[in-house]
This record gives sequence, structure tokens and C-alpha cells, in this order.
Amino acid sequence: MRVVIAEDSVLLREGLTRLLTDRGHDVVAGVGDAEALLDVVGTMAGSGEPPDVVVADVRMPPSHTDEGLRAAVALRRNHPGIGVLVLSQYVEEQYATELLAGSTRGVGYLLKDRVAEVREFVDAVVRVAEGGTALDPEVVAQLLGRSRKQDVLAGLTPREREVLGLMAEGRTNSAIAKQLVVSDGAVEKHVSNIFLKLGLAPSEGDHRRVLAVLTYLNS
Repeated sequence: MRVVIAEDSVLLREGLTRLLTDRGHDVVAGVGDAEALLDVVGTMAGSGEPPDVVVADVRMPPSHTDEGLRAAVALRRNHPGIGVLVLSQYVEEQYATELLAGSTRGVGYLLKDRVAEVREFVDAVVRVAEGGTALDPEVVAQLLGRSRKQDVLAGLTPREREVLGLMAEGRTNSAIAKQLVVSDGAVEKHVSNIFLKLGLAPSEGDHRRVLAVLTYLNS
């Protein structure tokens, strides 16, 4: 896969580049600020060779606050076919919600201090590049904590909320079943009930699993 890395720390940027290239991926660009990120992705997309995924730090120059996350939101809006994985030391709720509420193409939000294994990180990058999601459970917990007050989710049982939270982390039904120590069939039943209660009818053009997560995050 083709990767662009946006990280102002040269050592960390080079480290991420090495991790990915050692595993056969092509890091086509590495930049140190949000403006350069938008410029390089725009140029690549304009030439017909966009990256598959962007890995961006939240805090970058000049203010080192949320430039990276705002750039990620802009990329999701302007280049919905490119996966975006954000790395951060904290959850910035406003822009995180906006990031996750856009295109249903691959998106991720990981907390740096909670990435325990290199393989786990690389798997997350690949999953986002392929159109999946990679959300840290803490990110999900903070964003969904506000959602629990909203009427649209009032009909979900506590177990269905738990299943939907794990779906938001990018877990498969089998992984959810293992986490909750229940059968795959039980998880499938919960997922079907979630779709029904959120009014998500079967459709060839929409991915109900992603729409359920977005409904949860936006409620």
C-alpha cells in the first residue's frame, strides 16, 4: 500500500517509515506539518496516483494543537477515497466526531500511548487503507459517552450498546463474540436488532455496519 506520513518529530516519522517499509509497504511521502500534508496529497491525487492511506499526528506546527486533525477532516472531505489514520495523545471530541462522521471510507483514531504492539499498529494502518476502521476503545468510550443521552439510541439494550461500541472499534462479529464470551450467533442476533432499531434496512449501496456506527457517533 502507498502511505503518506505526517509527523513533525523527525525521529518518530522516520521510525514509522521504517516500520512500514520493513513490512513491504511504500511510504511515498513524509511531511512535518498540516499544510505540507494537504499539499502533497492534493498533488498526488491530481496526478492520478493518490496514497491509499495517510497517517497523521494530531499536534503539528505552528500551534501544536489540532492542526493535524483538522487536516485529516479536510482530507476526508476532499479525498474520500483515501484512508485516514490519526495518531494522538488525547481525544479531541469536536474534530474527532467530524472526522468519523464523513465518508464511510476507512478511518482510524489511535492513542499513541495505548498502541501496545508494532503488529497491532501496522494491522490498523492496513485495515484503514482497505476501507475498514481502527478506533481506540478510549476514543469510542469518550465519543459514545455523550451519545448515550440521545433518544435515537434509547431503544438499544445495554448489551446492544456494548456490541455497537465494539463494532465502532472495528471488531468483526467473531472478535466481538470472543470479547463478550458469547456465541457468534448471539452476536449476529444483536447486530440484526441494532440495524432494526436504528432503522437501517438492507441496501446494496450502503454498508449497514458502518452506518450504524456513524449513527451512534452522530446522535
